[in-house]
Amino acid sequence: MPLASIPSPPTNVLQLGPLELHYYGLVIAIGVALAFSITRRRWEDRGGDGEFLERVMVWAVGLGFLGARTGYVITNTDRFFGADAPLDPWQVIAIWEGGLALYGGLIGGTLTAWWFLRGHRPGLLSFLDSAAVAVPVAQMLGRLGNWFNQELFGTPTDLPWGLEIDPGRRPAEFADSATFHPTFLYEIVWNLLVVGVLLRLDRRGTFRRRGSLGLLYFALYAVGRFLTELLRTDTDFRIIGLSRNALISIAIMVVAGVVLARRESEPDAQDPAWLEAPRSPGSDDEDEDEDGNAAPDAAGDNDPVAAGVGPEPDVGAEPDEATPSPDADDPGTEGAPGSRT
Repeated sequence: MPLASIPSPPTNVLQLGPLELHYYGLVIAIGVALAFSITRRRWEDRGGDGEFLERVMVWAVGLGFLGARTGYVITNTDRFFGADAPLDPWQVIAIWEGGLALYGGLIGGTLTAWWFLRGHRPGLLSFLDSAAVAVPVAQMLGRLGNWFNQELFGTPTDLPWGLEIDPGRRPAEFADSATFHPTFLYEIVWNLLVVGVLLRLDRRGTFRRRGSLGLLYFALYAVGRFLTELLRTDTDFRIIGLSRNALISIAIMVVAGVVLARRESEPDAQDPAWLEAPRSPGSDDEDEDEDGNAAPDAAGDNDPVAAGVGPEPDVGAEPDEATPSPDADDPGTEGAPGSRT
C-alpha cells in the first residue's frame, strides 16, 4: 500500500433540495464563463468588438461541445450501440456524465469561429491569440471534473500522489490495484505552465505575426497531451502502442510547430482574407504595421513640417525675389507706415 494518496470524491453530484447538479458540468460551466471573460478582454485589447465576439463565442462553445461529444462517441461506439453495449444509446447525449473528446471540441469551436469571423477584422488569427490563454484555463477546470467522475486516470502507481479509484471503476486488468496515476492532475499542472508561458511571451511581444500565440498553444498542449496519453488506460485502440489521441497530438505538434516557424520567419505580409481580413483603403488602421504600431509615411517621414516640429509655409504667399526684405537697408522705406524705425 502507498504511504500517501489522493482520495477520489465520494460523490459526483451536488444535491440542493430537489435540484441535482453534477460537479462535472458545474466546473465546466465555470471554466467556460472564465474563458468568455478572458477572451473578450483580450479581443477588445486587440481592437475588436466585445459584444460581437460574445455572439461568436456562444456558437463556438455550443458547436465545440457538439464536436467534443461526437469525437468521443465515434471513438467509443461499442459503449453505446450494438447488442452487447453496456450503455443505452440515449446515453449519447448524457455529457454531464463525462465523455468529451477535447480535440473534437477544439476543432468544432475553431471552425465555428472561422465561419463567423471570415472577412472580419480582427479575424480568426486575432481570435486564436485572444483565446490562447483562455482555453487552457477552461481545460484545467474541465479536468477537475474528471476527478469527480473518477475517469481518465492512468496506470497503477505507488507514488505518494497516486489517485484512489473505487473498485467498480477500475479497469479489469488492474482490478487489484488501489491507486493510479492522476493524469487529470498532470494535465492541470501542464495547462497552468502553458498559461504562464503564453502570458509571458505575449507581454514581451515575442511574436511578430497574428496567430502565432494561438499556434504555440496548440503545439504546447499537444506535447502535454501526448505525454499523459502514454499513461492512460481508457482506450483499446492503439497503433504501435499509441492511442488515437497520442497520434493526433503528434500531428498537431508537427503541423503547429512548422506553421509557427514559417510564419515567424517570413517577412511581413498581408494575411489572406479567410484568416484575417485585409485592411481596406481609408480604414483607420491602414497605416499600422504588423504589431499595430503606426507605420512611417514614405512621402513625409523626414519632413519636419509633417512631423509637427517645423513652421507651416504660407500657402497663400507667392515668392517674389524683387520684393525687398523688411530688413533690407532701403532709405526709401525709412519712416514709411509699417516700416522699422
